[in-house]
Amino acid sequence: MITTETEELKDGYILDYISGEKVKATPEEIEAVQVFSKILVEDYNYPKSQIQTRPQYRVKIRPSDVKKEYPIDIAIFNATEHTEDNIQIIVECKKKNRKDGRSQLEDYLRFSKANLGVWFNGEERFFIRKIEKNGNVIFNEIPNIPKFGQRIEDIGLFKRKDLKPTHNLKSTFKAIRNHLAANAVAATRDEALAQQLINLIFCKIYDEKWTKPNDMVQFRVGIDENPQEVQKRILELFESVKYKYKEVFEQNDSISLDANSIVYIVGELQNYCVIEAERDVIADAFETFIGHALKGGQGQFFTPRNVVKMMVDILNPDENDTVLDPACGSGGFIIEALRHIWNQLEEKAKELKMSGENLREEQIDRANTCIRGIDKDSFLAKIAKAYMAIMGDGKSGVVNEDSLEQLENWKTISKTKIHLNDFSVILTNPPFGSKIPVSGATKLAQYELAHKWKQDKKTGDWEKGKLADKEAPQILFIERCLQFLRVGGRMAVVLPDGIFGNNKLGYIRRFIMKQARIVAVIDIPLETFMPNTGTKTSILIVQKLPPDQIPEDYPVFMCVAETCGHDRRGNIKEEDDISEIATEFKKWAKEHNFSFTKNGK
Repeated sequence: MITTETEELKDGYILDYISGEKVKATPEEIEAVQVFSKILVEDYNYPKSQIQTRPQYRVKIRPSDVKKEYPIDIAIFNATEHTEDNIQIIVECKKKNRKDGRSQLEDYLRFSKANLGVWFNGEERFFIRKIEKNGNVIFNEIPNIPKFGQRIEDIGLFKRKDLKPTHNLKSTFKAIRNHLAANAVAATRDEALAQQLINLIFCKIYDEKWTKPNDMVQFRVGIDENPQEVQKRILELFESVKYKYKEVFEQNDSISLDANSIVYIVGELQNYCVIEAERDVIADAFETFIGHALKGGQGQFFTPRNVVKMMVDILNPDENDTVLDPACGSGGFIIEALRHIWNQLEEKAKELKMSGENLREEQIDRANTCIRGIDKDSFLAKIAKAYMAIMGDGKSGVVNEDSLEQLENWKTISKTKIHLNDFSVILTNPPFGSKIPVSGATKLAQYELAHKWKQDKKTGDWEKGKLADKEAPQILFIERCLQFLRVGGRMAVVLPDGIFGNNKLGYIRRFIMKQARIVAVIDIPLETFMPNTGTKTSILIVQKLPPDQIPEDYPVFMCVAETCGHDRRGNIKEEDDISEIATEFKKWAKEHNFSFTKNGK
């Protein structure tokens, strides 16, 4: 029975993505069957009419089996008629290990007319091809399956224009991580694997960026291609990356993965256009590999792309703005801000009938002069710098410094690029947590908020006391961001909810309101940063103004997002309130005659 949208689902049930039927919400269904069903439709372009999940299609358990006793998780056909003659691909999603999963998949293929198989358990996946020769059945692992309309022989033969953006690569990165951990030669620790994968991603970005639409991409692997030939092509591509961006990459930077591992990664990524992905692929890759154990302890959690895009859209930076993220991580905010500014320049170029060459010069100039990022983690700063250089074609404005340190202690080159009271737009998600306090009297003395504050019970006023021994970084980042911001500038920052509601932190709210107009407070779901952290957060948007220009009474945009596009485990969901917030803010601004530009930039 097909469930209509108006019917309520019982607890413990979900709607099957392909059939629309109610199915039990088992881990296998949620993490594997539904995920890969969506990938088949959205990334491989197979029509739902040629896919069967419910009722399950069945294949023979032995040649004499007339009942077809094996139920399979996903069946893909080469026509809308779901017959034995039309079955093309079998997908097995059971929670088994790789060896048992392959054995079962081969059994399914052996007695069916399908010649391709996929095993995917939500954590790992592989692709195999069945070849019947001289009465024998042989199974070979292949780099991928064909997209809809392709032949097997077409796998890897991609022109640049054939690449399509993907909605989510997290499951792909998870599969890559687990494959490499079990099979890679010469690198097994997650940090080393992350560096190798990111080097390969930069090869992919470079290839997409510099390959003409009708030319064949270099980041590819064919169905019967020799792994050493693929490895040679990718290593040459990385040498081109290093030569083009020598100010970012060191001469001794290398891709040291074995040929088979490179083939696996290229096969997983080659279908996609990562430059146009809906999510920040660098952040997704880094977060998948490094994870909670290594980075969560430092308060670093990467901001989902829909949150980043919403914050950028609300602040709406343009070619005249100077943009800073003082805790830039792998560069998500500054890359999205750059894209936003470039899109505006493209619209301007159309109006002015500007040549493509002049537009490109203008875009590169904006990347070089308008965008800045700071991160104290040298590895992350290098990733952000490389990402900016490849996307923006210019020397990056990313520096490896501690934003909370006295600027006079920074390296000379950093001090020339970043100054206090100098930025019109700040976008950031600073590290937060009581387990990573900032200490040191000299460092803390820069901040009003590093003092102890006491509230007068009668008047409600806050009085500043002596300097504290330590302070949580998110509190100091609020003040530092306001210091970086010029008068009239605007800021969007992700903060833990305690900043907004904890009575003991009222002095922080009072401090902000004396320096800035509160423009918006956006409550985002608890799941937003899950599964990495369960800290509840909201987004604060302010405009820095002289105290005498801050109104005593003014409207504030208040918004509660109930869904964020994924669940607590990180599984993608259709429901996403966050993507609608920027549009709602613009409506509110028009209704209340609000504009950031009224007070200058």
